[in-house]
Amino acid sequence: MKLEGSCHCGKIKFTVDSAEPVPFMRCYCSVCRKTAGAGGYAINLGAVTRSMKVNGKRHLRIYRARLPNDGGSGTHLSTARRYFCAHCGSALWLWDPTWPELVHPHAGAIDTPLPVPPEHVHCMVGSKAPWVTIEGKPDDSRFERYPDMSLAQWHQNKKLTSPIRVGQGERRGDT
Repeated sequence: MKLEGSCHCGKIKFTVDSAEPVPFMRCYCSVCRKTAGAGGYAINLGAVTRSMKVNGKRHLRIYRARLPNDGGSGTHLSTARRYFCAHCGSALWLWDPTWPELVHPHAGAIDTPLPVPPEHVHCMVGSKAPWVTIEGKPDDSRFERYPDMSLAQWHQNKKLTSPIRVGQGERRGDT
């Protein structure tokens, strides 16, 4: 599915092809919550990096979060790059060189009507803010940290994946 997106002020517009356009996974981690999560969470989609076209690149800025090291001593710079508009602050997408063929647009930045998810998955609920109530259906999956499936696997399991391919003709499910 071709997705069209933009920032709030309209200085940045982008298109990207997505095999996983159903906005289902709500992330409650502090980085997503504070950079893009007005409801206390953010929703990212899966898309193919090589298909991305951006107008207004000069208005883009990148944020790389400082994360605590395992063991609690010190911090390190996240490999993930969170792209946002320098003028209005809109969170647009996340890209990580660990999985260079994938880009993760924020569902809130997408202007194309998106499919309604049959359910939601709630991840990083161990990091949610105390004021946040986890909404959704009682049987929605909830994970203290990361889910036991990727964006691609969830879409495939629900038969919601379109036939977009990445890389060398193989689908990657790493997110």
